[in-house]
Amino acid sequence: MTTALILFAHGARDPEWANPMRRVQAAIRKRLGGVPVELAFLEFMAPNLHDCAAALVAAGAAKIVVMPMFIAQGGHLKRDVPEMIGQLRSTWPQVQFSLGDAIGENEIVVQAMATAALEAAGL
Repeated sequence: MTTALILFAHGARDPEWANPMRRVQAAIRKRLGGVPVELAFLEFMAPNLHDCAAALVAAGAAKIVVMPMFIAQGGHLKRDVPEMIGQLRSTWPQVQFSLGDAIGENEIVVQAMATAALEAAGL
């Protein structure tokens, strides 16, 4: 394995909260086949980002892309997550870590949310 993807979500106390993230994970796995696609959470749920990355590195990942499954850039993505990525880079300097933009800021996602809102409103 050389490249892996971590879908990084906020997390919640209710375990059902992660079901949509698991659906995204399953859809990506179906499209990519053998590329590892894992979920990690900022808080309340496991695994956290460090533990998820550790497992992928142990399995042979040379590049790990962290995709924030957040609607927009907020305090966590502006401050906390870059620090976490820095810690991962310090822990595993042989691994290339990259951080994507908040998924909700992608135009495809914006348009999908607009369509879903219009459909829900019957407009």
